[in-house]
Amino acid sequence: MKTALYPGTFDPITYGHIDVIERASQLFDHLYVVIAINSKKTPMFTTDERIELAQKSLTHLQNVSVVSHNGLLIDYAKTINASAIVRGVRAVTDFEYELQIALMNRKIEPTISTIFLMPHEKYSYLNSSIVRELARYHQNVDEFVSPIVSEALRFKNKKV
Repeated sequence: MKTALYPGTFDPITYGHIDVIERASQLFDHLYVVIAINSKKTPMFTTDERIELAQKSLTHLQNVSVVSHNGLLIDYAKTINASAIVRGVRAVTDFEYELQIALMNRKIEPTISTIFLMPHEKYSYLNSSIVRELARYHQNVDEFVSPIVSEALRFKNKKV
């Protein structure tokens, strides 16, 4: 069984993420969407909220699981016997950073490959930070995120 993981903070999960997840789920028997816990970031949504939003946004994909992990991703990849790490790349700037991480992961564990997938071009400019900022100013984000995420963003921004 070919297993892969697709890591990210997913704060929140966007249609760009979902596009990459859908295509990766066709390439592997099982795909783990790994909600990364990054101590350098202060997310809008808690880890549990990000897991729930991702799960609800991905219910149409039977071979996808959503989990969280705090620590080196390559260590988690080894524990689930993953053969690959999937990374979404939107632009050259993404690639430069992702290449450094991929090379270090290969140095640590040469049996795990990194697969770069580009989202559909209509999502090439989209990222979670932009979505959060638009939502913070009460702009409609329905074309960028699933209805459950859009509602969660409206709710979070009512509290602010």
